[in-house]
Amino acid sequence: MPLSHSEDSSRVRQPREVGNARFSTPESALAVDADTSFAHRAFRMLRYLDVALVVVAMAPALALGAPVLGYAVAAGGWILQRGLAETDRHWIRRVAEPRKQLGVSLFEAFGRIWLLAGVIIVAAVAGGRKDGLTAALVIFGAYSVAFVVKVITGPPRRRPVP
Repeated sequence: MPLSHSEDSSRVRQPREVGNARFSTPESALAVDADTSFAHRAFRMLRYLDVALVVVAMAPALALGAPVLGYAVAAGGWILQRGLAETDRHWIRRVAEPRKQLGVSLFEAFGRIWLLAGVIIVAAVAGGRKDGLTAALVIFGAYSVAFVVKVITGPPRRRPVP
């Protein structure tokens, strides 16, 4: 039952301010941590949306007549390069000097591009033009999704080196 203007308004809990955040009195730090944790997990899951779409889109694409070899080679290559990217990020963080870190980062990025180009060529040579085109389209689609996710989420947070 809502309080009328004539009732005692001291029973209504007013929000309190802590720093820049406003908390109501019964709200605990655990609830705030849970919200932050959920947001963090959502962003982590969003980071791998491209991999999930490559895997989930495989069944409809093959049902619609996409070449199996081209799609499988492209999906495998995309997942491999994403795994290499995560491993290399950990490796790059351990490099102390910024100039060397930039060099290693550029080498890693161009290496992954060449890996994907090689995947398209292997699919085309092993299976034919349709397989190569399928591989190129799968990689283009996955790269587009990954690019949009990076634009939306911004740069990854820098974590201290253990």
